[in-house]
Amino acid sequence: MSEAMHYPDDAGQSPHTALLGSQFVKFDEATQSVTMRFHVKREMTTWRGGVQGGLVAGYLDDVMGYAYVAATGGEMAPLNLELSMSLIRLIPEGATIIGKGRVVKAGRRVIFLEGELLAEDGTIYARATSTAIPTPRPTPTSTGMEG
Repeated sequence: MSEAMHYPDDAGQSPHTALLGSQFVKFDEATQSVTMRFHVKREMTTWRGGVQGGLVAGYLDDVMGYAYVAATGGEMAPLNLELSMSLIRLIPEGATIIGKGRVVKAGRRVIFLEGELLAEDGTIYARATSTAIPTPRPTPTSTGMEG
């Protein structure tokens, strides 16, 4: 398993990374899977006290996307065509989420990804699959969003 070598140096600059509080943990090249950690901020929750469903999709999208980014050594990024998720349990404010994402199959034209969000004790919060297309990984410089 390797650490930061597969995690883009500029990932911490991404506005969505700051919002989600994404923390890269590890990438396992043999299984094409990534592990990330998130700490649920109050701003991500509804009056029910848990993460809003669309924002759960954001956590899942992040962990699945980074699996593909890491698998390509930071060169490519997926562009979602479809994302399907199951919300299994409420994710409470203040929780630490362990996100696991995996590249199921990466072709030249289509990528299949899967991800899940877990409590620290292994309890499952949510699962997702994604169908995406491979694209060059955007950077702050290439998109004009630097600085």
